[in-house]
Amino acid sequence: MSQTEMLTTPVPDDTASGPTLRQRLRKVEAAYTRRSLLLIAPLLLFVVVSFLFPIASILGKSVVNPELGQTLPETVAQLSRWDGKTVPDEATFSALVTDLRNARNSGQMATIAKRLSYEDNRYRSLITGTLRHVPQGGAVRESLIESMPLWGELSTWQTVQRAAKPVTSLYLLSAFDRKVDVDSGKIVALPPDQALYVNVLLRTLWMALVVTICCVLLGYPLAYWLAKQPVGRANLLMILVLLPFWTSLIVRTASWIVLLQSGGLINRALLSTGIIDHPLIMVFNRLGVYISMTHIMLPFIVLPLYAVMKSISPNYVRAAISLGAHPFSAFWRVYVPQTYAGVTAGALLVFMMAIGYYITPALLGGPGDQMVSYFVAFFTNTTMNWGMAAALGSQLLVIVVLLYIVYIRVTRTKAEIAAH
Repeated sequence: MSQTEMLTTPVPDDTASGPTLRQRLRKVEAAYTRRSLLLIAPLLLFVVVSFLFPIASILGKSVVNPELGQTLPETVAQLSRWDGKTVPDEATFSALVTDLRNARNSGQMATIAKRLSYEDNRYRSLITGTLRHVPQGGAVRESLIESMPLWGELSTWQTVQRAAKPVTSLYLLSAFDRKVDVDSGKIVALPPDQALYVNVLLRTLWMALVVTICCVLLGYPLAYWLAKQPVGRANLLMILVLLPFWTSLIVRTASWIVLLQSGGLINRALLSTGIIDHPLIMVFNRLGVYISMTHIMLPFIVLPLYAVMKSISPNYVRAAISLGAHPFSAFWRVYVPQTYAGVTAGALLVFMMAIGYYITPALLGGPGDQMVSYFVAFFTNTTMNWGMAAALGSQLLVIVVLLYIVYIRVTRTKAEIAAH
């Protein structure tokens, strides 16, 4: 066949006889993706059921508001048609009395009083005493207004109407020391003698920051020393670093009480050596919390630092020294920047875990050393105020998410700079 005939001969079309190579590759990739999803489906289902769903359900309690809607159904129905400009009519008062009687018979009176007391403390006695002032016959409205003037105030009914909605901002506002004023309906700051949770949040962040700094200052030289050891010795020392993980957190915290108390081993050793003349107070205060939390958190920063430092070649520092740099300058300007990823990851891990600590501050700290988690446990176990507990927990969750976003952006920026 001549060259001209070869050029003019048509090429067989593979698409007519079957799928192209690209289509076959797409089918293979789709099958691979389906198999991968099937493999991780049990783990994904476990995470959703045991982790994401419980967190979402708990956080939802910070805005869910079912109490008055369930216990005062007739009153809520009457208030849905109320114009909000004048005190409600006789039908609304009669519905209120009916609902309160039903609530008393079903044991729900305390629930109504408790929920309205979150809005204003005066409403607890108002609810519990209303049925005692209901007349045997005649107009309920005028009798209640005369005997209990709060029922004649427009703000009382506006508060009941607002508190009866299925969704509320009460708990989230309270978590930031804010509330809706019952008279004006505007969001106002709580009085200084009632404001608490913003100070607790700031205290939590400060204590977590101090513990994080202490862990970095202690963990960095320890990880550097471990990275310079031979493999066998480094593995043995790492076991000693991880050894506290095998002991209960409560046991470790209680052991620090034994060590730090006035008659403990540390004070006795200092007294016997003449360093101090009288025992130091190191328990039930902030110092004891810092010491114990730093000890507990230290492995969480040593591990990522050790992993990063172990991968850094010592030739970089040697090259800088051979070029005339001072050993400290070579370490600071060549070695330390290469460990920023480990420092950031370890510090972020320590900080996020520290802001949620409960047992250590509760056992070793005083009343002024308790963190947000203490009040979450208080509202959950003592007062059964799940809405307030969820609102305070939302504070910690938002902080952790923001820190994670910052960490991702910082690491991404550093990676882009290194790539260029």
